[in-house]
Amino acid sequence: MMTNNKKLNVDLTQISATHKKFLEDYKKNRTKVKIAQWTIFLAFIALWELSTRLGWLNAFIFSSPSRVIKTVVEMARDGSLFYHSGITLLETFISFALVIIIGLLFAILLWWNDNVAKVMEPYLVILNSLPKTALAPIFIVWLGNNMKTIIVAAISVAVFGSIITLYSNFQSVEEDKLKLIYTFGGTKKDILFKVILPSNFPTILSVMKVNIGLSLVGVIIGEFLAAKAGLGYLIIYGSQVFKLDWVIMSIVILCIVATGLYGILSYAEKRVKRCK
Repeated sequence: MMTNNKKLNVDLTQISATHKKFLEDYKKNRTKVKIAQWTIFLAFIALWELSTRLGWLNAFIFSSPSRVIKTVVEMARDGSLFYHSGITLLETFISFALVIIIGLLFAILLWWNDNVAKVMEPYLVILNSLPKTALAPIFIVWLGNNMKTIIVAAISVAVFGSIITLYSNFQSVEEDKLKLIYTFGGTKKDILFKVILPSNFPTILSVMKVNIGLSLVGVIIGEFLAAKAGLGYLIIYGSQVFKLDWVIMSIVILCIVATGLYGILSYAEKRVKRCK
């Protein structure tokens, strides 16, 4: 008995040492990746700035990090930077919320009624594959040159793919779980709220992570064509009047916004997984 306990203790010690080594290697590798990422980013910024200062690139056309920073400071002082960024964020959040609500409700409807799903499937595939920039001018004629057009354009970019993805995952739930609910006298409503939605919660979060980026893309497309404010408006207006610093600054801010929004949803997804 004592021999078995000693062997068990030795095995546990070995497992603990192996696990500790794995965690150390994982942390070292993650650190190396972070260092490589920041090195590439800083090298790009330094090379960009140096190229414009040495005349390799035309600073008027390509701008530079120092000119972008100067533009950010100037527009932050007069408040225009926060105004345009706020408009784009507001439109993104509204379109994102509507995409999630419409996508989820429509996917539930398709799952609930097979006949509706069979009728709507070819239309969803066509609408999802249709270039959304082709629809934007039509939205302008229908809705006018305003925020409604931008939000509808953003919704059109993301909603059809969301419906297809959610419906496909609803359909792939294990049949045994559904039969178990029916065996105990459950209804389709019970299956929806006790099996379909809970089991697909990770999928819903993944769809949200994708949709936040697509909503931002849709908003920018809408602002290119039908806006009087916003980062998309700044890009178009800046290119028309040759204020390329505005264009580059807006693109940089969009990159930061997209990264931040994706990071927030990724953090929420990790917290949900930990709670489980």
